[in-house]
Amino acid sequence: MDLVINILFGLIVAFFLINKFMPVKGVKQISTSDLKKELKRKDVQFIDVRTPGEFSRNKINTFKNIPLHELSQKGSQLSKEKEVVVICQSGMRSNKATKLLRKMGFQKITNVKGGMSAWN
Repeated sequence: MDLVINILFGLIVAFFLINKFMPVKGVKQISTSDLKKELKRKDVQFIDVRTPGEFSRNKINTFKNIPLHELSQKGSQLSKEKEVVVICQSGMRSNKATKLLRKMGFQKITNVKGGMSAWN
């Protein structure tokens, strides 16, 4: 009986961990090399969800800083008609941001895999 409970508990934990780190359905994933091509586009909103301190130390000029913890309040500043490209330091916060943007009704969302760590 204990073995069954331990297996079930392990499966539940694994499910939640996998679900947390999986890309959001319907969100495009691009590499930093793909991002270099995208930066020339004028019809895209580029959002960096790192803290202001992180952003000021190392940034891509095309990106606007909206920290993840402020995205739900400041998301109204973004157009739902335009694509949103999101970056952070490693890809974790930007993945969370894509989930939040989906819940807010955004349809065209792109996450930069590896974030600024992969950019440098």
